[in-house]
Amino acid sequence: MRASDVMTGTVISVTPDMTVREVAKIFVDNGISGAPVLDPDGTVAGMISEGDLLRRAEIGTDERPRTSWLHLWSASHEARDYIKTHAPKVRDVMTKDVVTVQPDTSLAEVAAILETRRIKRVPVTKAGQLVGILSRANLVQALASVPDEPTSDVTLADGEIRAILMDELAGRNWAFAGRNIVVTNGVVHLWGIFHSMEAVDAVRVAAQAIPGVKGVEDHTEPYPAMPGI
Repeated sequence: MRASDVMTGTVISVTPDMTVREVAKIFVDNGISGAPVLDPDGTVAGMISEGDLLRRAEIGTDERPRTSWLHLWSASHEARDYIKTHAPKVRDVMTKDVVTVQPDTSLAEVAAILETRRIKRVPVTKAGQLVGILSRANLVQALASVPDEPTSDVTLADGEIRAILMDELAGRNWAFAGRNIVVTNGVVHLWGIFHSMEAVDAVRVAAQAIPGVKGVEDHTEPYPAMPGI
C-alpha cells in the first residue's frame, strides 16, 4: 500500500501569521492535534502540534522544571526556548524542519519516518503542493481494514512444514544456528539454545503462520551466562 491509499485528503491547515491562540482554537473546534503550516503559495512551511503549545507563558507553563542539567544549556538554547513559549505567531513556534512524503511512498517508508523521527504525522505533497496528511492513526486504520485471512484447509506434510519454517528463518539474526526444529504430526518442536525468549517467541509466531501447524512445543534452553555475570 502507498501513502495515497490511506492518507487523509481533506486537510485543515494554518498559516505562519496566525496566532498560537487561533491555532489552539482550531485544534479544539476540529478535534485535531496537529496541522501543517502553509505559505501563501501552498507549500509546506512547517508543522504545528499540541506539543508545540504545551509550554506557554499565557497559561503559566513556560518555565521548565529546575534540574541539575539545566546549567548545561547554552544561551542560544535558552533563547530558542523563550521564543517557543512567548512568541505569539505560528511562524516562531512551529517545527520548521519538516519531512514530507509523496503519494506513492510506501507505507513501510512512512512508518519508518514516523518511528525514527518520533513524529505523529507527515504531510503528503505532490509537485511541492500539499495533497494530504498521513498520521499514525491512518496506519492503524489501514491495519484494521485488512481482511481476515481465509481459513486454509491445506494440510502440509511435516517435512514441508519444516522446510517452510526454515526458509522463513533463514538470514534472521535472532534465528541463529544454535537451534533445531523437529515437526511431528503437525506439531513444531523447538530445541536448542536461543539468546532470548523473544527469539523463541518469534520462531513460534513464524511457525503458527504455516498452514497445517497444530501447535508449537518449546524445549529450548536459555543462553549460558558469561562467567562473572
